[in-house]
Amino acid sequence: MSRLLPGILAMAAIVVASNVLVQFLFGQWLTWGAFTYPLAFLVTDVMNRVYGPGVARRVVLAGFLTGVICSVIGTQIVGEFGPLVTWRIALGSGVAFLTAQLLDVAIFDRLRRQAWWQAPLASTLIGSSVDTALFFTIAFSAALTVLEPANDVGWAAEMLPMLGIGPVAPLWVSLAVADWGVKLAIALVALVPFRLIVTQMMARVA
Repeated sequence: MSRLLPGILAMAAIVVASNVLVQFLFGQWLTWGAFTYPLAFLVTDVMNRVYGPGVARRVVLAGFLTGVICSVIGTQIVGEFGPLVTWRIALGSGVAFLTAQLLDVAIFDRLRRQAWWQAPLASTLIGSSVDTALFFTIAFSAALTVLEPANDVGWAAEMLPMLGIGPVAPLWVSLAVADWGVKLAIALVALVPFRLIVTQMMARVA
């Protein structure tokens, strides 16, 4: 349990912070939660490197359960435009998180004997891409309205130039592309703390 606790606490803190910060906009295409959520991949990769895939999966499960609790609470809080979290968003968030994080664990484990940076970079880039695609498609795509017919996501289908400058696409696609871009940037930056944290933790374990 002592091996799990730091990872579980860090993952839970990131999930809770992201669920709170997602309510606040950063510019036109992002929320503040977009900058904290990708750190979940850093936690998963550190735990995977130091303790192995089994421990990493347990930390992921703890993060998933924390996210479920946050989502359920959010569906019960009514804001100006309705519940802070719709059931579609809750479903998209849960499916995306669990799928992407477990994929991250598997890819990292497959590459763990390569150069130190290859496993965290490849697993995070692929996991982040899958996370973004699953979440925004499930939560906002008009093709999946059947998931929650009473939830009007027509605003997300508004056709606009992508990120204000590109080809015309549904608004949710621009939101997804912006989110994906932030995740990719953080994946690169996170290699530095990954290296430092792993070095310190491996020294303690040894």
